[in-house]
Amino acid sequence: MKLIVGLGNPGPEYAHTRHNAGFMAIDRLLARHAPAESPKSRFHSRVYDTPVAGQRCLLIQPMTFMNRSGLAVGEAARFYKLDPADLIILVDDINLPVGRIRLRADGGPGGHNGLIDIERALSSRDYPRLRIGVDAPGRARQTDYVLGRFAPDQADALDDSLNRAADAVETWLTDGIDLAMTRHNAPA
Repeated sequence: MKLIVGLGNPGPEYAHTRHNAGFMAIDRLLARHAPAESPKSRFHSRVYDTPVAGQRCLLIQPMTFMNRSGLAVGEAARFYKLDPADLIILVDDINLPVGRIRLRADGGPGGHNGLIDIERALSSRDYPRLRIGVDAPGRARQTDYVLGRFAPDQADALDDSLNRAADAVETWLTDGIDLAMTRHNAPA
């Protein structure tokens, strides 16, 4: 079992916001592998139990707010007795431009409240994370910026990065983290 978690905030007012890039990446994987599957409600999340790239996977979109993402991830990881290396977190990143992704085998939260809470829940930083670039906020307040929607001129780059994020997750599943990083961390 592999756990693929896309971070975001629940509710229609947050749909398609920068902070929900992780949710959008899960939606992209579902469109490829289980377009008709309906979610179940479990682990404080929308959960899809579906094979991806030939592996049994649980795709999760936590229905907690971002800063409580560890609740969902911790419950699912404990229930399935998963090692942190058996899960991957898909998350927005203001330090990457739209259109870029960065996959890492482990690391710190980089100030991201969702990753901070997951680290707390797992008592570990040793889990893969795939960061999806949303651009820096510039002069805008960071909270307002990440809770805002992508600009129309970012649409093509966002679409490309979501496709590459799905590709990277599939490579992680079939060939492991090292090859996935080598193949997908290059600039677009």
